[in-house]
Amino acid sequence: MADPKTPAPRLKNETEIDTTLVRQLADILNDTSLTEIEVERGELRIRVAREVVAAPVMQYSAAPAPAPHAPAPAAAAPASMPSDPATIVAKSGEEVKSPMVGTAYLQASPEAPPFCQPGDKVKKGQTLLIVEAMKTMNPIQSPRDGVVKEILVGDAQPVEFGEPLVLLEA
Repeated sequence: MADPKTPAPRLKNETEIDTTLVRQLADILNDTSLTEIEVERGELRIRVAREVVAAPVMQYSAAPAPAPHAPAPAAAAPASMPSDPATIVAKSGEEVKSPMVGTAYLQASPEAPPFCQPGDKVKKGQTLLIVEAMKTMNPIQSPRDGVVKEILVGDAQPVEFGEPLVLLEA
């Protein structure tokens, strides 16, 4: 890693990319727990980022104690399953999930068109929506070519890590 006291090499012009600087920034990301780093010099701005996928954290809590002399409650269905089988709808396709906690936006700005809509054909790497986390806009990209079957979140809706955002089908 370069000595922080050593000035960075000067560029011939401000639009030339300093690959040594980019490599140094990438090394900093590898050596630390940072996920992105940005450097500005005049009009030149270099941002190096990596995607980090964290495993979901399981939380456990004790069951509440039954009230004294109360009849035992009847066995209930799991909270995630609706009690009426008619309300169970199978979701077929691949879920694109949120890699972070944040706010989902379906378009780049309020007056811009949405990134995608149900029925749209999308290519691998195409932005489906963005998730803002800590004032940073993170594009959520399609993991493969396919068709947007359903958008599972609303515009400006808070989302959790691992929450399904978009349903893709072949």
